Amino acid sequence: MVQITLTEVYLIAMILIFAVPFLIWRLLRTEYYAPLVVVQIICGILLGPGIMGAFFPDYYAFVFRPEVIGALNGVAWWAVMIFVWVAGIELDLSEAWQKRRETGVTAGLALIVPLIFGSVAASILLQTGSGWAGEKGQYWQVIVGIGMACAVTALPILILFMEKLEILRQPLGQRILRYASLDDVVIWGVLAVILLDWERMGRQGAFLIGFAVAAYLIRRLMPKIAESDRWYVGLIWLAVCGLAADWAGLHYMVGAFLSGVVLDAKYFDQKRMDYFRATVLLAIMPVFFLSTGLRTNWDVGGVIVFGAAALLLVASVAGKLAGIHLAGRLLKWEKGEASMIGWLLQTKALIMIIFANILLDKDIITNQTFTALLLMAVGSTMLTIPMVTPKLKALKMMVSRSS
Repeated sequence: MVQITLTEVYLIAMILIFAVPFLIWRLLRTEYYAPLVVVQIICGILLGPGIMGAFFPDYYAFVFRPEVIGALNGVAWWAVMIFVWVAGIELDLSEAWQKRRETGVTAGLALIVPLIFGSVAASILLQTGSGWAGEKGQYWQVIVGIGMACAVTALPILILFMEKLEILRQPLGQRILRYASLDDVVIWGVLAVILLDWERMGRQGAFLIGFAVAAYLIRRLMPKIAESDRWYVGLIWLAVCGLAADWAGLHYMVGAFLSGVVLDAKYFDQKRMDYFRATVLLAIMPVFFLSTGLRTNWDVGGVIVFGAAALLLVASVAGKLAGIHLAGRLLKWEKGEASMIGWLLQTKALIMIIFANILLDKDIITNQTFTALLLMAVGSTMLTIPMVTPKLKALKMMVSRSS
């Protein structure tokens, strides 16, 4: 009998990761309500222990053996670090500062209101019994963590959606980017607070001081070297920041985001950056989606997990829409404007999944909570295009109007 090698098993897993979502996406023509990135996330769940592992346990154990999962996780870690690094680079807060009242009011309400709604939903879940809070998660960390997960806007996916809707380069698209960009910075700041470890305060303080000095030096260095060299230096900088943040107990993803934020987008050619982001999404991010699916868990019962996901979805969407509608009233927006912007900003997907992964890694939430949040993110993202498209057609004049 021919003995199959670990490499061959790994490549079988890679075939599943890339072939299954692509075939579903193409054959079922899901683009309108479920873009490829959403299908990849769903397939990660389907290929995980809760679905394929339950129906085909022998095959699941054969393909996704610990050695294969370890190799896939290594690719996934680097993929998501690069993705968050690029998101940090592309944040441009200069225009947000120029229009700080309008941006601050909208972004603030778009974050605070769904955070409150999500925190209430989290408290309801915790009242139902055990299974939602991780062993190392304090009550306030679980509440704020789940609440913030409900408030997150997935900036990279939002950009892809607005490109699809052909509004990204329009004044409306740029307004929405301002709101989402400011919230992105706050979200990662709140995450850093959640992850504060009093036993590691010395390390975390040293990291922040060292990062400030290193960021100053990297910003001095970047303009002085060739554009082609900036990519290599940038990736080295990414790995160093990720390592330092993880050593300090803040998680390597916090370091990855910070390493991108301090770099200006003007250091890199915009077209090349767009191609790079698209290549990362195409070539290595599907591995992250699969590894995310492998972490799903239904131990508390599938019905309860789906119920929790539904509760979180309602809190997330209702909170975001309520916050944006309140901002629209304060800023005297046109009728229908707040609804469309609210539906776009409630997009979750990647950033929420990354956020929830960090909470899971730190044992603040459990696998069951992570599964509910993942389902909420998928549902939220699938609602966006169907809800926004008819609203956009009814408000064509508004697209070209800047606030």
